[in-house]
Formats: sequence, structure tokens, C-alpha cells
Amino acid sequence: MNNPKVSIIVPCYNQAQYLSEALQSVLDQTYENWECIIVNDGSPDNTKEVAQEWVKKDSRFIYLYKENGGLSSARNAGIANANGEFILPLDADDRIGKDYTLLAIQAFQDDESLKLVYCKAEKFGEESGSWDLPDFSLYELARQNMIFCSAFYRKKEWERVGGYDVNMIYGLEDWEFWISILKDGGEVKHIEEVGFYYRVKSISMINTIYSDKRKEIFEYLSIKHSDFIVSKLGSTIILNHLLQDNLKKFENRLKSKKFVIDLFCETFFGFNVFGQYKAK
Repeated sequence: MNNPKVSIIVPCYNQAQYLSEALQSVLDQTYENWECIIVNDGSPDNTKEVAQEWVKKDSRFIYLYKENGGLSSARNAGIANANGEFILPLDADDRIGKDYTLLAIQAFQDDESLKLVYCKAEKFGEESGSWDLPDFSLYELARQNMIFCSAFYRKKEWERVGGYDVNMIYGLEDWEFWISILKDGGEVKHIEEVGFYYRVKSISMINTIYSDKRKEIFEYLSIKHSDFIVSKLGSTIILNHLLQDNLKKFENRLKSKKFVIDLFCETFFGFNVFGQYKAK
């Protein structure tokens, strides 16, 4: 098979204590045509010193410094400097399995319609065991994210959608990015092997999104991707189970995107954006 280059992007902000574990998992890859760009996002800890040791160890590691701008900004900076055809984001406190890159590239080469490849995952750290996530579908993607950050995609897809949204500073930037890539079509492959290891910490970002900020995130996503949300969740057929007793009452209003978005947000998240739907 061909051996396209893979660029593994590792943003790091105050994660120097875990960085070497992440980079060792990169070095252990059975697929060898990779580069790994370590993005120091203005971290005040010893990220620079740790990263430079790895740069000395293997020339495929590249160190990049930038002023602090958040996770989306750091990923974008790394990808902008990437030479690979394929991109794999990897957070500095996580790990990847040694065959993950090889299996992903094989999947892309077997099916040119693929836009995204990911795998089974396990947790480690303060929790361990399988990380059970919902099966992928566009319908489910409109409701929630089930694809962790470390999935493979082509750099041209990042270019096409304008990169990670730097407005997503409170988390869930992966969810927004996957919607941007996939809402216009394309296939997703789930490798039936564990290739990603997610570190669970008491201060994991997923646990530090406060309720008021979470509301802001959902409001932003609902507005930015209203076309996608309405197309997947907004038909009277799909919403029938939510409207059983009031379908006729709402029939005309369902033609309004704003109403459907509010109904969706109120049902699943307890708030609405435009004030078009009032829960009893």
C-alpha cells in the first residue's frame, strides 16, 4: 500500500507531567511515516523542556510555541504547519494504541468515501475499562457527540471547513468540528479494536464545563448548525414521540427552524434559544 504521511497534533497546556506518555505512544506506532507536532500553547510549566527532549530523540517530533489561545487555536496552529495528508489530534494526557495509525490508513485506502476513522476506546487513570459510547449516526451526532478528539481525517477537510472553531473555548470543540466535516456527506469508519486511551482525571475538561457555559455552547451550536439539527431532528416524524398529544397544535410551527431548534434544546437540554417554545 501507499504510505501517506500522518501528522499527529499534540497541543499542550500545563500537561507536561503526562506529555511523555502521549509521545511514547506515538513513537511506538507500527506505521512509521508520521510527524508529531507538539504545540506549546503558552504553557507556564516545563512543556518546552519535555518536548525538546523528544525532538532530540527522534527528528519526526517537531516543537511549536504559540501564545495561549485555547485548544482549538492550538490544534489549528499545529495543523497549519503539518505536512501530512492525514491528521490525528492527540491530547497531551492521552495515549494511542500502537496499531491505530496503521489500521486507520488501511481503512482510508480501502474506502475512498471515508471522511473520518476512529476506534474503540478505553479509560485509564482515575477510572479504567471500556469507554462505551453510542454508535455513530448523523441523527445521534445531532443530539450528542460520540467521537472523541483522536480520530483521523484528511487535512483538506480541515481546510474546507475552516479549522476548529476558536469560539468553542469552553469545550465540545470536537463535536462542532465533526458536524462541520460530516453534515454535507461522507462516510465514517469505526475500527473494532481499541486504539485510543482516554485519561480520566478529576479535573478533566469534560467535567469542568459549568452549567451556564454549557448552555452557551449548546446555544452557539444550535445557531451555527441549525440546518443540520433541523434536517436530522426537525421532521414531524422524528419529533412525533415528543409531540404525541400536541402534533396538530404544533404542525404549522414545525415549519419554523427557530421553533424546531427551541423544541430540541428544551427537550434535551432544558433551555431554548429563540423563545419560540414554552414548556408546560
